[in-house]
Amino acid sequence: MGTRLKVLGVFKALHRTRMAVFKDDDRALTAARLKINEEFQKNKNETSEENINKMIKMGSDVEAVLRECVLQMEHVGEKKLLLRPRESLLLENVPYCDQPRKKS
Repeated sequence: MGTRLKVLGVFKALHRTRMAVFKDDDRALTAARLKINEEFQKNKNETSEENINKMIKMGSDVEAVLRECVLQMEHVGEKKLLLRPRESLLLENVPYCDQPRKKS
């Protein structure tokens, strides 16, 4: 795949992830959109293939961190926060067991 297509793919993936991670939070959606666009605009004249590949890797890593590590919370009272995890972040709750299971 050409470098231009890779850059465009990372750009689109970041924006898709932004929309999912910050759903219903207009302020965060706008801030993330501006930051993503600013970073890509700042580096649009880069010609070094090595630097472009580093930036593609960085963009992919940032997208993964946003997708896997960012949780949405909202203030619902003086000292209360409401956690709104995305479905993809919820894990199966398996109880801890000190004794290994016996194979049947």
